[in-house]
Amino acid sequence: MNPQIRSKQIEQIVVTAEQMRNIEERIFSAGIPVAALMEKVAGKITQRIKNLFLEKSITPEHKIGILVGPGHNGGDGLVVARELYFMGYNIVIYSPFLKRKELTQTHYKYVQSLGINLSSNIKELEQCDVLIDGLFGFGLEREITGEIAEDINIINHWNKFVISIDLSSGIHTDTGEILGTAIRANITLCLGLWKPAFLQDTGLDYIGRAELIDFDIPLMDINAIIGESPILNRITQNTAINSLPLPRPANHHKYKNGHLLIIAGSKQYTGAAILAGLGARASGVGMVSIAVPNSIKPLLSLQLPEALIIGCPETENGAILELPENLDLSRYQTIVCGPGLTLEAQAIMERIFTANCAIILDADALNILAQLNPVFTLSSRKFPTIITPHLGEFKRLFPELIALEKNQIKLAKQAAELTGAIIVLKGARTCVATANQVWINPDSTPALGRGGSGDVLTGLLGGLLPPVILAKKPIELIVNTAVWWHSQAGILAARERTELGVDAYTLTQYLILALTQSLKTIN
Repeated sequence: MNPQIRSKQIEQIVVTAEQMRNIEERIFSAGIPVAALMEKVAGKITQRIKNLFLEKSITPEHKIGILVGPGHNGGDGLVVARELYFMGYNIVIYSPFLKRKELTQTHYKYVQSLGINLSSNIKELEQCDVLIDGLFGFGLEREITGEIAEDINIINHWNKFVISIDLSSGIHTDTGEILGTAIRANITLCLGLWKPAFLQDTGLDYIGRAELIDFDIPLMDINAIIGESPILNRITQNTAINSLPLPRPANHHKYKNGHLLIIAGSKQYTGAAILAGLGARASGVGMVSIAVPNSIKPLLSLQLPEALIIGCPETENGAILELPENLDLSRYQTIVCGPGLTLEAQAIMERIFTANCAIILDADALNILAQLNPVFTLSSRKFPTIITPHLGEFKRLFPELIALEKNQIKLAKQAAELTGAIIVLKGARTCVATANQVWINPDSTPALGRGGSGDVLTGLLGGLLPPVILAKKPIELIVNTAVWWHSQAGILAARERTELGVDAYTLTQYLILALTQSLKTIN
């Protein structure tokens, strides 16, 4: 297989701790010795660490502390220690465990014979410039307590530059939960395949920047364990861009690119409707209609002159009272409903639920839905339905799920199974779930944590759907594209401005630029 194609496939795959163990067992059963694989993996880790040292101007004069656990993660750490020692680095090994796995103990004896400084006293690491964490890899389930927990807390208090091997020690592989305490790493080198902990909000502060160390696991062994269509996946640049309806045929026109209706805004939240419209503008959808209260119609026309602005009767407080009777919902391939509506717009929701097209519910549409029977209402629809809650909105929609489960990946999938809807659970690692699969966006920025950025995502997603629906293609992957594209625009804007926050209007201005840059890199 072409190495580039394989690399793109590997970047997409996510495995649980049990799946990773089973994949490794297949490799060992096929004939590769555990010791040989450890040497290969540790060699790749060492090379990456050496390159990181060059980036950080870490020289052999600096002291490197290596934390060694009792298992094979500790064995990896010992091989790395040995190789860095041979490169001339000043190494101190912290190993507080008396019992070790056989192979790890063998490596321990060898580094001991080399005269490398070995200690069970955490204070020996205090003068180190860099720490390499090889205490616990994937599969840890018990809570860290006692002296080990105290030592980890001391390390975190020192605030040194830390590189973790496989997973920051103390994080649950499948949930990202902190097991009592955990090493706070600056960089974590995930080994072989991505694990769920890297894709959930819980442990992100402890993982730091994540990189994958691919050690050439055969795809046949991976597929034998997780199948050809795995349940859990990462959204990658490749999968996101490949889902776009590009290039467009030469004879395309606005009607072939679809028609989107956005129902949004109120006198209090005019900006939400504008931002959703600007997000849709970037998508390339053929036509956009926006239904808003009559009083704010001129403001929308000024900001979005190409859109068809539909004025609606409004309440005393300036919310949409009802949609015009002559508004034919069958004209649209997708309807977006929610941004800036307020809870007064409840009457329009019943009409939206009967629409014979895809609908996207966000913001106040979700708050209104929560007052109804969300599971029954969503599961009763015969056409595609997408909801885009953040965790607070999700709790209001599905309190019974929250009471039983904290894992956001499982939460999103369970909600999708119950409702038949596509769930876009927004967060630091936004999760897109259907009843059969879950996709997680691995890249984002805290700069998106400002009001209005969700309205932009909703509009962008709404605009991407109509041409895909007209082409009679599955819509799940284009949802992933919207989530990825939105985050890339935020990352680019934060890089050029500030991570203190990118306002939503500025975000809309970076959407096209972010996609253009990504298309150049993938081509």
